Amino acid sequence: MPEREPPDRDPPAQDKPAPPREPEVELVEVRGPGDFAAALAIREVVFIEEQQVPREIERDDEDPTAFHLLAQVGGHAIGTGRLVELREPPSGEQGRWAQIGRMAVLVSHRRHKVGSKILAGLEAEARRRGLDGIVLHAQVYAHGFYEHVGYRDTSPIFDEAGIPHTEMRKRLKG
Repeated sequence: MPEREPPDRDPPAQDKPAPPREPEVELVEVRGPGDFAAALAIREVVFIEEQQVPREIERDDEDPTAFHLLAQVGGHAIGTGRLVELREPPSGEQGRWAQIGRMAVLVSHRRHKVGSKILAGLEAEARRRGLDGIVLHAQVYAHGFYEHVGYRDTSPIFDEAGIPHTEMRKRLKG
């Protein structure tokens, strides 16, 4: 007679339920007024409503020419970010540089690596364009997020829209 497992043992691994899966996040380039409206809606929630950034500061003249990404889950926009090519490199740098900004993820999707995916997508676009580096103004609470992926401080803490920030840079070449 075959042996039976004692009833107090855990069932074999194939019988255990699978751990919950992270939602499938898709990055899409903003390509029309509907996508752009979705990006602005996310920025409005995160920056204007949550962080009390004045609308006239959050929206600027760079939006029409910037490269924007949307993070989507199931076709619904949950995050955004943009890449703006700079006319001149930052002080002390050479070559072609861009600035990443307006990184925003809806609160219900934070802590699921959505911001990391948006940042990686924006960096990939900068590399595709042959840019030499990226500069950004990191909110101080997010400093570690950017430092973890290779950004380095290049300024003391400063105020931007009533929120403490620091300038950070990452070289993509050399």
